[in-house]
Amino acid sequence: MTGYDLSIIIPCYNEAEGITAMRDRLAQALALLRERGRVQLVLVNDGSRDGTGELLEQTFRDWPDTMIVHHATNRGLGAALRTGFAHADGEIIVTCDSDGTYPFSEIPALLDRLTPDVDLVTASPYHRGGGVENVPAYRVFISKSASLCYRILVNPRIHTYTALFRACRREVIERITTHADGFLMVTEWLVEAILNGYRVAEYPTTLRVRQYGQSKARVWQITKTHLRYMTGIVRRRLLAQPGASALPRSR
Repeated sequence: MTGYDLSIIIPCYNEAEGITAMRDRLAQALALLRERGRVQLVLVNDGSRDGTGELLEQTFRDWPDTMIVHHATNRGLGAALRTGFAHADGEIIVTCDSDGTYPFSEIPALLDRLTPDVDLVTASPYHRGGGVENVPAYRVFISKSASLCYRILVNPRIHTYTALFRACRREVIERITTHADGFLMVTEWLVEAILNGYRVAEYPTTLRVRQYGQSKARVWQITKTHLRYMTGIVRRRLLAQPGASALPRSR
């Protein structure tokens, strides 16, 4: 994909330890991306208590085409993403983890999968072409198990439902509705896009352990929200008219 008009959204919560490394990696990636078009950067400080907000201002306030948005209190990953969407003005929306889980240098490869017949591309370590490095086994088990359930319930052609590293067309953001404020929203966004007929492709890549800081995920709480959401999907399927649950095309 060439001729970029991108908005890159990065939610941050208590990531002070990694802001310098994030700056260096972003500077390299943005330099390359801006050779192909316009790139807006949207950084969302989700009520951090460790000085992340102040560091974001000090580090990025003079960067071109960069917006820093602050939540007064921690509202959750899903809420931070929706804030980012509200401030993004690019035709293509890219979302990234701040912690080095997926390198910013892979954004061009992610975008290459967003061909004219694709509406959303999601990173997929569980695809046969992907992989996992040094991530704790219990976290991989939980994530893989959730994705397996969604493959059964929603679309078996998609292998990974939990990765934040994504690119999609603005239309997808504008036309689907998400409700979750926490980590579930990442999955909800993908599932609702599929159920609304948008065309999804996977970008097989490697999931790596975070490079700095501590994970904010609360495994049991996240598991409960997924189970409730899955139950809702089952109910929707049962209430659907015959033929309404046909799977949309995916790649």
